[in-house]
Amino acid sequence: MTSTARPHRNAFAATLFVAAIALASAAATVAADAATPQQAFAAENAAAMDRMMAAMDVKPSGDVDRDFADMMIPHHQGAIEMAQAELRYGRNEQLRRIAQEIIVDQQQEIAAMDLALDRPAPASGAAPTQPAPSDAAAAAAPDAHAHHPATHE
Repeated sequence: MTSTARPHRNAFAATLFVAAIALASAAATVAADAATPQQAFAAENAAAMDRMMAAMDVKPSGDVDRDFADMMIPHHQGAIEMAQAELRYGRNEQLRRIAQEIIVDQQQEIAAMDLALDRPAPASGAAPTQPAPSDAAAAAAPDAHAHHPATHE
């Protein structure tokens, strides 16, 4: 890889990150204005899908591997955002566990694709596992997500 390719890729990743933050903020505002958790979930999910589809529209670079990663990374990020919405609004414990696994798996795959292309791995952060602060009823419920070593095999 040439030294001129790396700044372009880093700039591309930085631009995607900034755009994702801005759009996530807008989605949170839309979700906060929603009257019900279902409406908030639908708004966040739609925003995640819109971001994903826009970010996957990659101009071919002539490098199949780079193009593959540049399309798959936003695809995986979209899955992460949809899983985060499930964690914020969903109540089915089996689906919430699956959503947590999706977040971890997709983050690992994004990091692996970045590594394969000599890109710095994205900064990692904790996934939201608690209800949204506006969901007072869910916040008052006992923590069903406490770590139980016996359940992890």
